[in-house]
Amino acid sequence: MSELTSISHSQTEGRFIRPSAAPRTRQDKLAQRAFFIITLLPVILILIVTGALLIRAWPILSTYPLSDLLFGEIWKPNSGQFGFKPFIFGTIWVTVVGIVLSVPACLLVSIYLAEYAQARTRSIAKPVLDLLAAIPPVVYGVWGLLAIVPFVDDVLAPLADRWLGSISIFSVTQPTGFGILAGGIVLAVMIAPLIISVTFEVFLTVPNDLRHASLALGTTQWQTIRTVVLPQVLPGIIAAIVLGASRAFGETIAVLMVVGNVPNMPTSVFDSAYPLPALIANNYGEMMSIPLYDAALLGAALVLLVVILIFNILSTLVLQRFLRRK
Repeated sequence: MSELTSISHSQTEGRFIRPSAAPRTRQDKLAQRAFFIITLLPVILILIVTGALLIRAWPILSTYPLSDLLFGEIWKPNSGQFGFKPFIFGTIWVTVVGIVLSVPACLLVSIYLAEYAQARTRSIAKPVLDLLAAIPPVVYGVWGLLAIVPFVDDVLAPLADRWLGSISIFSVTQPTGFGILAGGIVLAVMIAPLIISVTFEVFLTVPNDLRHASLALGTTQWQTIRTVVLPQVLPGIIAAIVLGASRAFGETIAVLMVVGNVPNMPTSVFDSAYPLPALIANNYGEMMSIPLYDAALLGAALVLLVVILIFNILSTLVLQRFLRRK
């Protein structure tokens, strides 16, 4: 009897020390709020950076109309002329060339890895792609300087001048190798791992039942990919391309080393250019005694930040809509 009383007493004590529902609910809410605050930190950081750039760039934004800054073609800080148009167009040219060179190859690689490759091939290819993504940009810049620039100068420029010289976009205006094409090739290699990784994951979201149903109707594997798989993953591919473009748009050191850094309005892929990131990296900290020069460079940084944020937000919205549809 005493043993039963002891067991009953211990069980009662066990029930008393067990936490009640109210403290556990408070703990859950406290953890939820803490995680919510931590999640908001990146957003708060972006707002702080944007606000700081806006405050530092306000002197030039309040002195010149925004249209004069964005569409002005002359950059002469000593004369008080701060036209961002050559730098904006230089950034766009290099980014577009990089995307055009990268997307077709990345799409084919993603199709092969997702639809044709065996598991062993994927296990080898994925680490290689991760390794390419981990290489520092300055290494890509040195590689572009030592390999891509001479290749453009010795091979691509003579070929374009001989066979495509009548087309203005391929006309060779300065035979040095430094220019938009060299920067675009370097960017294409740099953004390839990102585009391949995203598109590969998007391809894996397509149910295998759709593939099997198409193959059961007598179509070939390529016909199945072209008519069934690709229409399903098209929004995801667009999101991957936009993400790659945002990465290319903000790349600095690798492009700076091969693009020529001449503030003119490009008309050919062989022209030199001066992208916005290169402008900021090359000149910030120098000639700060010139009035509004510091504000002009930070205004360029603000423009670059806003464009990249827009690219990333659009790609995220497209990708989320695609995943919700699935």
